[in-house]
Amino acid sequence: MTRVKRGNVARKRRNKILKLAKGFRGSHSKLFRTANQQVMKALRNAYRDRRKKKRDFRRLWIARINAAARMRGTNYSQLAGQLKKANIVINRKMLSQIAILDPSAFTQIVEVAKSAP
Repeated sequence: MTRVKRGNVARKRRNKILKLAKGFRGSHSKLFRTANQQVMKALRNAYRDRRKKKRDFRRLWIARINAAARMRGTNYSQLAGQLKKANIVINRKMLSQIAILDPSAFTQIVEVAKSAP
């Protein structure tokens, strides 16, 4: 049986990893073994944090809405319940944007929600 030389395949595999490790500090971007470990760790973190990002933004929007609602004599929890009763369907992202960019419109939304039965 003839010998299989893997030089080209192995080099391509290593270079693919080293390319992904570009910008890492020190030997993490130069040496294959350490670069491979760091790339695997980075990919694992990226996968996890793509999901975490959605939770983080939702928390940010709720904090902003809560701050704006408290300035108008209510809190996030009560406001959310009042909006539901008043059949005002608006998502948290838009509500927080309105609170920041158009405070008078947010005040009107709060008033309409409060006056709902």
